[in-house]
Amino acid sequence: MLQKIYILFFMLCISGGCFAQKSYRDYIRSGNKLYNDSVFVKAEVDYRKALEKNPQSTDAMFNLANSLLMQQKAKEAMEMYQSTAKIEKDKGKLAQIYHNMGVILQTSKKYPECIEMYKESLKRNPKDNETRYNLALAQKMLKDQQQQQNKDKKDQKKQDQKDDKKDQNKKDQNKDKNQNQNNNNKQQQNKSQMSKENAEQLLNAVTQDEKDIQDKVKKQIQIQGKKLDKDW
Repeated sequence: MLQKIYILFFMLCISGGCFAQKSYRDYIRSGNKLYNDSVFVKAEVDYRKALEKNPQSTDAMFNLANSLLMQQKAKEAMEMYQSTAKIEKDKGKLAQIYHNMGVILQTSKKYPECIEMYKESLKRNPKDNETRYNLALAQKMLKDQQQQQNKDKKDQKKQDQKDDKKDQNKKDQNKDKNQNQNNNNKQQQNKSQMSKENAEQLLNAVTQDEKDIQDKVKKQIQIQGKKLDKDW
């Protein structure tokens, strides 16, 4: 058992020594092989190891950004492309960096920004037809996006006007309803008032009639009395 442990430890030491001797280029080559085999997670690991050996390796940075992009890590990939662009001097490689940045922005529908990236790429490599095609496509998509936004604004404005008109009609209806209610209340009050006045008038009329009748009766009694006195 003791012998197996020593053997295992010795093998680990040898293995560790071999890894320690690998250069950053070895890791890049290993990462590239994994990348071509679509093993992007392991490729990322090797590119990071290459950067540990040589933090200024733009090849390792660019390939790391590519592996991140293939893993749908667009934000991390964009940050790595930006860092690479700051130190890369080769125009051809810069053109590729800006092209890939444009692809990320185009996927995010950030058309003005991606158009600028494609233009930067074409400044470094004017013969890149793929970038030229992407630029034309992005410009068309930007135009379509702006037209759709304008249409949406107009539609929203029409809807707002329609809603405002609807609200105004509702206010007018409520106003008319309140006005009608007030008129009805006034009519009811006037009716009640008129009924009271009519009752008073009728009462006065009845009272007056009674008084007139009484006066007539009294007169008649007096007249009849006189007649009786005369006859007598």
